Amino acid sequence: MHAADLHLDSPLRGLSRLGDSELAGSLRAATRRACENLVDAVVDRGADALLLAGDVYDGDWKDYATGAFFVRQLARLHDEGIPVFLINGNHDAQSEITRSLRLPPNTHRLSVDAPETRVVDDLGLAVHGQGFARRAVCENLVPAYPDRVPGLVNVGMLHTSVQGDDRHDTYAPCRPEDLSGCGYEYFALGHVHEQRVVCDGQHTAAFSGNLQGRHPQERGPKGALLVDVEPGGQAALTPLELDVARWELVEVDIAGLADADEVFDAVAAAVRERCGQAAPRTVVAQVTLHGAGPAAAGLTDTERVRTELELAAANAGAVLEKIRNRTRPPSDALAVDPELSAAVSAAAAGLAADPGRIRELAAPLDRELGRRLREAGLLDLRDDERLAALARQAEQQLLARMAGEGS
Repeated sequence: MHAADLHLDSPLRGLSRLGDSELAGSLRAATRRACENLVDAVVDRGADALLLAGDVYDGDWKDYATGAFFVRQLARLHDEGIPVFLINGNHDAQSEITRSLRLPPNTHRLSVDAPETRVVDDLGLAVHGQGFARRAVCENLVPAYPDRVPGLVNVGMLHTSVQGDDRHDTYAPCRPEDLSGCGYEYFALGHVHEQRVVCDGQHTAAFSGNLQGRHPQERGPKGALLVDVEPGGQAALTPLELDVARWELVEVDIAGLADADEVFDAVAAAVRERCGQAAPRTVVAQVTLHGAGPAAAGLTDTERVRTELELAAANAGAVLEKIRNRTRPPSDALAVDPELSAAVSAAAAGLAADPGRIRELAAPLDRELGRRLREAGLLDLRDDERLAALARQAEQQLLARMAGEGS
């Protein structure tokens, strides 16, 4: 079993509006529950070994509870006679974790000083790898990896961005041909949070992705890879979904929908579908409404839209995290004086280009509620980019209301 990027006790971002509810507490424990799912899967699937390719932790522990939880999970595998191999990544580099606990005898942490090989004769398995001694490892570690051990299944472990992936911080960069050039049957990679095969064929290399999505950009199924391989054979990969909560983006085009009620029904149906696909996991949904149509006029009441969609999400068993309203009235429905609509657009453009003016207008609100809005993660009235986006959103909502009410 190959897993990586557990980020134990990393908070799921975007849940601040749920406060201290039971659901919020459950979601905040999602990384631990996903780790328990991983250990269950290792045992239930009869895996011969577990490989953890870095970032078990999310940085230094607040206290020993995080480490103690992980040790208990490793001990479950020790009781089953299943070895575990792990390497440090950038978040749990040797220099980042100041506390330590003894690991069970079945667990082998590979060196951070140079690549090393651990052989399990009973399994016919040779594991090669090197962890991070410090957070920022900027050199290619692969050229120093050991030669394969003949007659065994050879597996490499590396925490890396792999060259050409600009969506992640560049750590231990290497080329796909560096990985396949080692001649190992499989290379277990960590750091990139999407499940992805880097090298296919005789010398497979893959990212397992992270175990649990932690924020809205980490959407869709998350989990681990079950790897079946024999000496000299091609690895067969089986993705396993082990996440506890799932972030989903629900997009609804209002074109063709007559009014707001039809939009709400369309969102409810889309959320129900996502919940069915993710069951029994909790879905945390972001909803984006877009497109042009007559329904835009009925979507300008922000409070009503949020309340209706929160109810729809709750009825489907989901949590609504954010709504984006990017709708507009159809061009042929704009019965507003062109000079008036042009003036509205010009005023909005002027505000978007001058966030300082918006801060001035919002100053009374900021003094009264600004700190609480920021602490709740709802709105930062000092964020110029966000203020500019609000000006553009206000333009669209005002034009939609004007069009809906006629001249």
